[in-house]
Amino acid sequence: MDHMPTPRFDVFPRHAELTQLLYAYAEAHPELVSVASIGKSLEGRDIWVATVTNTRTGEAHHKPAFWADGNIHSIELTGCTAVLYYLHHLVSGYGVDEEVTRLLDTRTLYLCPRLSPDGAELALADKPRHVRSSTRAWPAADPAAMEGLTIEDIDGDGRILSMRIHDSNGPWKKHADEPRLMVARTLGETGGEYYRILPEGSISGFDGLTIKVRPSPQRLDLNRNFPSFWRGEHEQKGAGPFPASEPEVRAMVAFVLAHPNIGAAISYHTFSGVILRPMGTMSDADMIPEDLWSFQRFSEHGTALTGYPALSVWHDFKYHPGEVVGGTQDWFYEQLGALYWTVELWSPHRQAGISGYPWIDWFREHPVEDDLKLLRWSDEQCGGLAHVDWQPFDHPQLGAVEIGGWDQLNYWRNPPPELREAEVARFPAWMDSIALSLPRLELLKTEVEALGGDIWRIRLAVRNGGWLPAYVTRLALAHNIVRGVMFEIDVGDPAVTLLAGKPCFEGPQLMGHAPRKSLLALSPEPEPTADLAFAEWMVRAPAGTRIALTAQADRAGRVQACVTLH
Repeated sequence: MDHMPTPRFDVFPRHAELTQLLYAYAEAHPELVSVASIGKSLEGRDIWVATVTNTRTGEAHHKPAFWADGNIHSIELTGCTAVLYYLHHLVSGYGVDEEVTRLLDTRTLYLCPRLSPDGAELALADKPRHVRSSTRAWPAADPAAMEGLTIEDIDGDGRILSMRIHDSNGPWKKHADEPRLMVARTLGETGGEYYRILPEGSISGFDGLTIKVRPSPQRLDLNRNFPSFWRGEHEQKGAGPFPASEPEVRAMVAFVLAHPNIGAAISYHTFSGVILRPMGTMSDADMIPEDLWSFQRFSEHGTALTGYPALSVWHDFKYHPGEVVGGTQDWFYEQLGALYWTVELWSPHRQAGISGYPWIDWFREHPVEDDLKLLRWSDEQCGGLAHVDWQPFDHPQLGAVEIGGWDQLNYWRNPPPELREAEVARFPAWMDSIALSLPRLELLKTEVEALGGDIWRIRLAVRNGGWLPAYVTRLALAHNIVRGVMFEIDVGDPAVTLLAGKPCFEGPQLMGHAPRKSLLALSPEPEPTADLAFAEWMVRAPAGTRIALTAQADRAGRVQACVTLH
C-alpha cells in the first residue's frame, strides 16, 4: 500500500490535477478504489468515476450501491470538492471508523467529482469565463446577438466582477453611509448621483449609447438534458436538442443504467445551503405517499446532521412561480425509482447572519440591511475580497468606469478557500447513513435433508439486512423496474438431477427492517417476517456432491453458498 494522498480542499483542481489525485487514491488503496472513465466530454476530457468498496468482501456490482456527483454546472466547483472530500473520508476511515468499514465491506460507492470538466476548466482558466455547464455552443447563434457586451475578465485580475458608470438616469446609487455598496433608487427619487451597473466585459459593435448584454453562446444546462420530463428550448432553457444529447449526460445515464445496484444518489451544486428533494415537476400531493414519506424522513435526518434545511423543489425552490424545472433528480426517481437529492452547497447569507430569508425571491428583492450584513461579512471574514472595492478603469469602449462588486466565483457561488473544507465536511455522515440504509441481501442459512435413495431436499434462506425495502421505492414497483429475489441452483453436474423446483426463479420482494407501522397502529403488521424468503429444491445426486446456490436482488446485492450432500 502506497502513502495516502493528502488533497487540499481549499483549492479547486484543474482537470490534470483531478486526474492525478484520483489515480493516487487508487494506487494507494487498490483493494478499495478503482478509477475509470465513463466517457469523454465535448472537448475530449475524461469523465472520471471512482468505484469505492472493499473488493475482498465481494465485487462492486454485486453490492447495493450509492452514487454521488458534483460540478455539473461549470462554476459550481465546490460540488467537486464535496465528492473528493467524501472519497477521502471513506478511504481514510476504512479500518479506523467502524461505520465506514462496515459501509465499504457491504456497499459500493460510485463517485463522480466533476460531470462538466470542460466548463470547470474554463472557469479555472488564467483568464476565466463563466458558462452554465458545457462549452458547446447552444442554441444556434442569432447573428444579431453577436454584438454587445461579452462578460469576461477585462482588467486581467483573474476575476469577473461588475462595472459601474455615472448616469443621471441610472437605477442605482451609493448607499448613504457605505459608498461601496450600490442600492436601488427609491420610488420617485430624483436629483442625486446615479449609476448604471453592468457585468465586467468588453463591447463589440458599440453605437456610443445603447448596450445589450450578449447572450452566452454556451447556454446549455446539462442538468436539464436528462430524459425524464425533458422539454425543448421554448419551454426549458438550456435543455439541448434532445434528451441526453450531450456526451457528459449520455455518459452518466449509460453508466447508471448499466449499474442497477444503484438505489440512492446525491448531486452536489452551489449555492443556497439547502437540501432539495423531488419532485421538481409535480407537487407532493401527486407523489406516491410512501415514497414522499421516505424522502421526508431521510431529508429531515440530513437537516439534523448538516444544518441545511430540506426543501421540496416544487413547493419551495422555483426560480419563477410559473416555471417547472426538471433535472437529474426527477430522472433518478421517475425513471429508475431510486432515491435522489440535490444539495445546494454554501450560503453566504447564513455566513453573514441573514436568516429566515425567502430562498429564491430574495434575489428579486430584499432589504438593504441584508446587503450591509454581507458587506460586513466580506470585510471581517473575507479580508474585503468577497466584495471588491471599486477601482477606476479606462474601458476601451466606455472610457472611464469603475470595476468592483461581488466576486461571484470565489465568494458567492463558492465558499472562500478557508471555509470550503468545513462546508463539505457537513455531509459524509448523512451520506454514510443513506448508503447503509440501502437494502442488503444476507445469507440466513442453508439446509440439506436426506430423503433416502440419493434424494435430497435443499433450502436456501435469505433476508434483507437493510433499512429500506429491496425495491427502494414504490415507484420502482409500479414501473416494474426491479425484480424480486432471484434464486438459482447450479445443476450443471450430470450426476445431479433436479426433481422439484426450478433451476432459476423469482421470489418475493423483501422488506427492510424499517418499522412499517407504529406500535399503536390500529391494525397489526400483516407480514411481520416480510424481510425473509427462502427457496427449496429436491435433487437426486450421490452423497458428497457439492451444489452451488445463489440469491440475487437487483438493488440488494448477491449472496452465494455451496452445500455438500450428506
